Amino acid sequence: MRKSKCFFVYIMTNGSRHHVLYIGVAGNLVRRVFQHKNKLIPGFTSRYNLTHLVHYERFFYPDAAIAREKQLKGWLRRRKIELIESANPHWYDLAKDWYDVYKPVSRAPRQILRSA
Repeated sequence: MRKSKCFFVYIMTNGSRHHVLYIGVAGNLVRRVFQHKNKLIPGFTSRYNLTHLVHYERFFYPDAAIAREKQLKGWLRRRKIELIESANPHWYDLAKDWYDVYKPVSRAPRQILRSA
């Protein structure tokens, strides 16, 4: 039986609750956080060094995840902070140890075999 797909809404920051918050949605949270932490995709999170995952929620339908993302983006900063602190009061990086789970596979360049 095929594993069901999950979708995630997540909040990234740069370590302190008095700095920037980023809200995003992803189908593969572990891979997406890895990309943020290693600044593999240029943009807002790499520019502001947003490498700490402080909150995430799981959904089974993409439209529900997108609707929640839009809802959170519409909230005042104070309310976002209250949401984070309700489950993560010390603002720990929830993905601190995820490097052991997801390691991208580097592909070696292909070699052309030639007969002698």
